[in-house]
This record gives sequence, C-alpha cells and structure tokens, in this order.
Amino acid sequence: MRVRTRTGRRAAGALTAAALLLSALSLTGCEADGSHKASPGRPGAPDSFTDGAPSGRGAALEPANAHHPGRGGPVRQAARPDPAPELSRELPGLGPRTRAELPDDSDQVVIVTGTGRNSSTSTAVLYERVEADEESHGTSRGTGDAGAVWRAGASWMAHNGLRGWTDRHHQGDLRSPIGVFGLTDSGGRRKDPGTLLPYDHTRPGFTIHGSGSEGEPLSGSFGYVVAINYNRRAGTSPLHTARPMGWNRGGGIWLHVDHGGPTQGCISLSRKNMKNLLLTLDPQRHPVVVMGDSASLAR
Repeated sequence: MRVRTRTGRRAAGALTAAALLLSALSLTGCEADGSHKASPGRPGAPDSFTDGAPSGRGAALEPANAHHPGRGGPVRQAARPDPAPELSRELPGLGPRTRAELPDDSDQVVIVTGTGRNSSTSTAVLYERVEADEESHGTSRGTGDAGAVWRAGASWMAHNGLRGWTDRHHQGDLRSPIGVFGLTDSGGRRKDPGTLLPYDHTRPGFTIHGSGSEGEPLSGSFGYVVAINYNRRAGTSPLHTARPMGWNRGGGIWLHVDHGGPTQGCISLSRKNMKNLLLTLDPQRHPVVVMGDSASLAR
C-alpha cells in the first residue's frame, strides 16, 4: 500500500486559508453578514463548522473509523457496549473562576474544551445534573441541590475558531470567545427534529454556499443550529442581528453542523451529534455552554 504525504501541501494551504479568512470583512460567527454566502475557495460565511476534521499540523489524530459529515455523512463508530454513566460531584476541568460563572439553576452544561489556546480542534461533552441515587446510577432529573451529581454524556469531536480562543472576542479575529453562555434558541435549514428549544425554520436564512478555509464545502452547515448567547439577545431567533455590546465585539456565534474545517468563532459538531444535542436540551433546565481552551477553563 502506498502512503502519500501531504504535509507540504497542507502547510501551504493553511497559510493561504489564513490570508483568505483575514480578508473576509465584517464576518464573525455563524451569521455575521446575514447572507451566509461564501465565494468558492474563500470563507466568506458565518463560522466554519466541523465535527473533528483537524486543521494544520498540530491537529489531534482521529479514530480510524471517523467519518466527517462535511465529507459525506455523520461520524460513525464501531458498536460497543454502553459504559456505566460517569458521575462526579464537580464538573471536571473547571477552575474556581469558571465555576463561579455557572448559573445555580443550570442542570445541563455543555463543556467545549480546546486542545490549545491557538488550536482549532476541541471536544464537547454534555453534563446533566441528576440525583445521586446509586440504584438508578444517577439517572433521575436533578434539582440543583447540593446532593446532586453531574452525569457525563459522550465525548464529541468539535471545531472552534481558526486561530483558537480569546477572552475578548472582536469582529473578524477568527477566535472563539471564552466563557459561560446560555443556550436558549435554535433553528436550522432542516425541519425541527423535536427540540424543546424555540426553533426557527426559516430556510433561506440558514442557507450557505461556498467553501471553508480548507476548501471544504459549507453547504448544509446550518442544517441544525443552537445560538450561543454571546453578544446577542436571548429569546430571539439565531438569525437576529442585535449586538448589545456593539458590532465591534462580533456576534452570531453558534453551535452548528461540522463541515470538516475550523470556524470563524463558532463551535461545530457532526450532524448526528447536533441533532442529539437539540433533542436533549431542555429550557426548563437552563442549559449553558462553557467553552475555552483547557488552561483557561481551569482558572
């Protein structure tokens, strides 16, 4: 079997992609300019999306059986027995500063942990607060009581901003904002899968064309979307353009379907995992996302 290396080609491509991304004016996040259009070979659309396709030499290796939605379908893994739910008293990887930002009534927390401050690859895990009941293995719904524990879901491959993470996000910096943000609104080009969140099915608004930073097609990236409440008005469609902190601080940061490359600030997951997330999030449990590189989250 012949193995063809593409290191030189990918390195050159990464430099070209960075230059092209910088030229995309007024774009930050998934619906930066409201048009969701990109010219071929140029990332002129909302954030990129990916469900684990690495970008650059520092990207983490993937399982041999991983399959990218942006390249033909959802991630598929070999069948294996379901492990016992992982329970913990504290949310792992979060330091006192980050934990202090968590709302007391949040019983669903999506933790997105970047592999490095300047890396575009990350992992996402949904934690749900449940009663510490040994007989039910903590499967009953949590109430926010001190006696409750956190149950971990599956670990999902994800992408974040092309240039990694930042504590102070600005329009066009190609970094994802670090912090704790509410998840109150959703939508997408695909029909509502049955989520309990408000769902906007305005098809034209979630249509995107063109190519991402690695030449991957962006089509279908907004099939499913959950708005991240960074510089937006909660309770409105993900397409709403209000920017309470001003346009220079960016906006339109979403969780959306991965397309196989880094984003302009959003977090992207496989289509299957985005659908699962939509079916799990419950506004009555006040879901939030905690996102950033591992060192920042541990502060």
